[in-house]
Amino acid sequence: KPVAAGGFGGGESFASKPSRNVVIPAWAKKIVETPAATPSRVNPFDSTLPNGLRLIVQPESVSPTVTLVGRIRNEPALQAPPGKEGVARVLDGLLPYGTKTLDRIAFQKALDDIGADASAGTSFTLRVLSDRFDRGVELLAGNLLEPALPADAFTVVRDETADAVAGELQSPSYRSGRALRMALLPAGDPALRETTRETVASLSLEDVRTYREKTFRPDLATIVVVGQVTTEQAREVVERYFGAWKAVGPKPETDLPPVPPNSPSSAEVPNPIRVQSDVTLAHTVGLTRFDPDFYPLRLGTGVLAGGFYATRLYRDLREESGLVYFVDAGLSAGRTRSEFSVDFACEPSNVSKARALVIRDLEAMRKEPVSPSELRQAKVMSLRAISLAESSVDRIAWSLARFSVEGLPLDEPTRASMRYMAITAPEIRDAFARWIRPADFVQVTEEPASR
Repeated sequence: KPVAAGGFGGGESFASKPSRNVVIPAWAKKIVETPAATPSRVNPFDSTLPNGLRLIVQPESVSPTVTLVGRIRNEPALQAPPGKEGVARVLDGLLPYGTKTLDRIAFQKALDDIGADASAGTSFTLRVLSDRFDRGVELLAGNLLEPALPADAFTVVRDETADAVAGELQSPSYRSGRALRMALLPAGDPALRETTRETVASLSLEDVRTYREKTFRPDLATIVVVGQVTTEQAREVVERYFGAWKAVGPKPETDLPPVPPNSPSSAEVPNPIRVQSDVTLAHTVGLTRFDPDFYPLRLGTGVLAGGFYATRLYRDLREESGLVYFVDAGLSAGRTRSEFSVDFACEPSNVSKARALVIRDLEAMRKEPVSPSELRQAKVMSLRAISLAESSVDRIAWSLARFSVEGLPLDEPTRASMRYMAITAPEIRDAFARWIRPADFVQVTEEPASR
């Protein structure tokens, strides 16, 4: 029979509780000890083509394949013309329809003939066997630089996108995200522009073509090649197929403007399919990704969350008080604006209690240095994450592309690991005191249906 609801909300019960300290095995001790800061094993070749395209190559011999990823720095909130919100999304839907010389089916067959997988857009990819790299890049370049954008497909994609947008605007997840942005950002901020059925339905094929021509620029693009390929071969192939790519007009602005500190507020969004309240607490942060305090804040966020029962928020909100099922904290730092947030899910009656514990823990981070064990553990997690980011070809490629687009040095992993090793507990306290403002949280709650 169903169990009464009284079991949730109290402290969790375990079969046995530790009664004394134990000596962990030697192999486990090595894992939890703070590792030394080790240089990244990734040492890419970095060059810029005459047209401004940045090319980064990292030879790897783990398999006879090559992965190519690309990023074009862009910001639809700044680049889409007024009243044309959604044009970037329609373009993404049209790009799979082939090239000017190969229709949709012929293009896919050409990829299948060489066992390749490719996708085009402001983020683009190619995965192909090493001996088919040349042909793969040729097909990708054709799709990216000379897309078909057929008129008949445009009508289908535009109408499907308009219908999808109309549904999304009514979804609780969109409405809660919209409420959060409206509270965090000042009126008129570009990020508050909203794509609607009407803006999508008003688009013409010429709108899409014009947007692509202005957005797809080599001087805003980075291509990263990782795999069984030499730097000379990669540059020769990429320059052959992408070297004629030219920028049209002046370089557009792609960085959103900085935002002022937000004021506290709260909003509730009904969600009939939820059984718990899903809560987001967030506020803007005045630093950027390049601020020296980024690293102490990131390390302090690791003390708060990310390690299940080994971190403060899980220990205080779940293990000891039994108030939440899930809790996490995050610092999103960009080139011009940043945000700190805490998310948790709990019974509606426990929202205020859980929030109070979050505030308590954040105030403690602002006033007191973290303990030596917490600092060591956060460093271990951060350093291990850096190592894991080099555990696959895909992760190496996307990391290098992200560093390029964000304006970070390509040896960022090495710099970050050395910085994390040197951070002290007082540095974390001082960074939290400068930037984290618990009193200014915006709270958005997705509430379950009344029971």
